[in-house]
Amino acid sequence: MIITLVFIPIVFGLYIAYKNTKNVSINKVTINNHPTAKHSTSLNVLQISDMHLENISISALQLYEKIKNEKIDLIALTGDFLDRKKSIPKLIPYLEMFQKVAPKFGTYAIFGNHDYVLRGENFTKLKNTLQQFGCQTLQNENQTITIEGHAINIIGIDDFSTNRSDFAKSYTGIKEGFNFILTHDPNAVLKMKDFHFDYLLSGHFHGGQILYPKAYHLAKMGNLPKMNMIKGLHKYEGKSFYISEGLGQTGVNIRVGSRPEITFHRITIPSASNPQQQVS
Repeated sequence: MIITLVFIPIVFGLYIAYKNTKNVSINKVTINNHPTAKHSTSLNVLQISDMHLENISISALQLYEKIKNEKIDLIALTGDFLDRKKSIPKLIPYLEMFQKVAPKFGTYAIFGNHDYVLRGENFTKLKNTLQQFGCQTLQNENQTITIEGHAINIIGIDDFSTNRSDFAKSYTGIKEGFNFILTHDPNAVLKMKDFHFDYLLSGHFHGGQILYPKAYHLAKMGNLPKMNMIKGLHKYEGKSFYISEGLGQTGVNIRVGSRPEITFHRITIPSASNPQQQVS
């Protein structure tokens, strides 16, 4: 009898925790770090992070239904797609869906620590799959796009948690423009004093995924959690960055005190000739 009384609440709690993985939060963020700029344009970015296809509770079709009516200029995929080679085919329906959305300025992807669990030809297969379905992959690389005469430097910094970040290489060839960073582990911002950025997107922490009541288990994942920066919009040394809670789960497919996330960022891009916009 006592065992039953203990077992039932545990099972019910796990059921609720699993149900939480289907309760996707759609967040909208507006960024304007240069409100006095006389000449500006905007970029509408869909961010999807930490899909973890081994533990995801939203299908490609369900995801499409949630985003299809939004204005999307660019899609940013900020790492941790999967960590098993057998999961690579599961990624294809999502990539096909992103192609269907047809962002005007393309889809950009960077890799996270779980992606690098794959080795050799298996990682190459993941990278090739992303590229075959229209994703520009960035590993300490950058790409510049121009919108209405405004230069936007899309800078992909490789995973910080696995010591793959090469900031200098990532910024190679960068000239004037808006520096828009994609990186998986947000702890990278703590090492970017000498590298200017205007806005940075990341993931990695899952908002804790399981909070009891705080994400004490994130203490081993760098200094940002110790600074109570595990999700949402933050600033460090005057620079804005965003930490997504991610769309999938890691370890077990449950969430407590956190929700899967889809994020839309509306970013104001000032003219590079504006005196407030400086490039380091």
